[in-house]
Amino acid sequence: MPESSLKSCLLVFLFYQIKSGGLVVWTKGDVHFVYRASNYLENTKHRHKSIADIQRVPPEECTVPEPQWKHESNTEPSKNHNGDAHGVFREIDPSLGVHAYEEPVEGTLYEREVNRLLDSLGPRFVDWWWNTPLPVDADLLPEVVPGFKTPFRQCPPGVRLTLADEELTYLRKLARPLPTHFALGRNTRLQGLAAAVLKLWEKSLIVKIAVKVGIQNTNNEQMAWNLKHLTGGTIILRNKDFIILYRGKDFLPGGVKRSVIEQEARVDAQQVKEEEARLTVMDSLQMFAGLPSEESSVGSFREYQDFQLNHVQETTENNMALIELEAEKHRLEKELKDQQWRLFILTKKIERSNQALAKLHGSWNPSEQSADKELLTEEERMIFRKIGLKMDEHVLLGRRGIFDGVIEEIHQHWKHKEIVKVITKQNQAYQITYTSMLLEVETGGMLIATQKLTNSHAIILYRGKNYRRPTKSSPSNLLTKREALRRSVEVQRTGSMKHYVWERQKSIEDLQWRLVS
Repeated sequence: MPESSLKSCLLVFLFYQIKSGGLVVWTKGDVHFVYRASNYLENTKHRHKSIADIQRVPPEECTVPEPQWKHESNTEPSKNHNGDAHGVFREIDPSLGVHAYEEPVEGTLYEREVNRLLDSLGPRFVDWWWNTPLPVDADLLPEVVPGFKTPFRQCPPGVRLTLADEELTYLRKLARPLPTHFALGRNTRLQGLAAAVLKLWEKSLIVKIAVKVGIQNTNNEQMAWNLKHLTGGTIILRNKDFIILYRGKDFLPGGVKRSVIEQEARVDAQQVKEEEARLTVMDSLQMFAGLPSEESSVGSFREYQDFQLNHVQETTENNMALIELEAEKHRLEKELKDQQWRLFILTKKIERSNQALAKLHGSWNPSEQSADKELLTEEERMIFRKIGLKMDEHVLLGRRGIFDGVIEEIHQHWKHKEIVKVITKQNQAYQITYTSMLLEVETGGMLIATQKLTNSHAIILYRGKNYRRPTKSSPSNLLTKREALRRSVEVQRTGSMKHYVWERQKSIEDLQWRLVS
């Protein structure tokens, strides 16, 4: 049997034996037979329930016989009908029997407190597959709670309501070692769970909800948003296994919430009293001093109420449209500043690239064309052109363009042949014309023709009848191979940045037009 299959079988055996207290005697496929054993006892939960029933029996209903050993010291204690000598003591004092069945206190103070808190929230999920304590089974909580409302929230002054990245990271690290509070399955109406979560937030900042096995990811997301809507909390983590909610900085515990509401009610009542007193004084002054009856609401409670009614609590469609328009305007202004800043950065980069190109061009001194040129007939040009096109050897111009190494290689070709064919990958006509003229000037030869090939162009050069090989084949007035590569990179970079500058300018004009309109 493979090792993985053996391990899975052992895990199944241990699961059934631990959960049932029996012994797995035989298994076949997915069917397991468990023997309860000869010393099988009733379920512990039922035994605890019977003990609790005994504890709830009032003392006056118990018949306590008078023990004989109190009067007769020399006689042994009488046995009950089962022959148990100690049964009399359990019948005489019920408290002794209760203490005999009590379980010893297990676990730390923290574990006992967590169990006590979870017991007050609802029934526990007994089929929990991870470590204790057992979470509350959210599927057994009521779906609808009469009179349930989203709790009253109020953020302290000077506190930002949203969470920063550091705070979110800290809360997620804090939630990792916490026990699981609830186990949620297919319950869709979550008012009972929301009420339990609000009660738990009185003791804990974070509530940790496990998703039962088999729940789809879409249902998980819907349940998370329903809980957020019902409780007003903040989702700090949601995946296929857990939903973790933070109670928020504006969460008020029950006592604090009542105090805030009572204080607001007292302030409103005091303002009403002050307004009534002001009106009474105004009426008395009008009666005795003969003042005009016009009333001014400046600085009064009525002015405050009118302001709240007309400007704060008014949520019409026009106001919402104005708010959306202002938000869109603010977004466009922010995007415009961003585009202008990017354009400024691109302009600075183009200036630096132009400075580097000017420095490279400063070390390049092109030659002057000789006034004394040889003359060739049309027949000679046609012959040299045909010879050059048929040649297999050629000089290839790459991205570096014309530098000292290219001129040296052309002179090496002219050492054995009169014609040289130069292949260039350039496509623009002005580039090919400039390259052919520059080669003619720097080499001292004669340009025969430029011919279009399949994927490139061929430049055919003739060395001349009076050709003399130069003493120094590599010219000193041109760029070196390394400098030519740097020039090519800077030219390419400048061209791409100019394209991006054009795009930025176009987007800036578009944004400015949208802001004006």
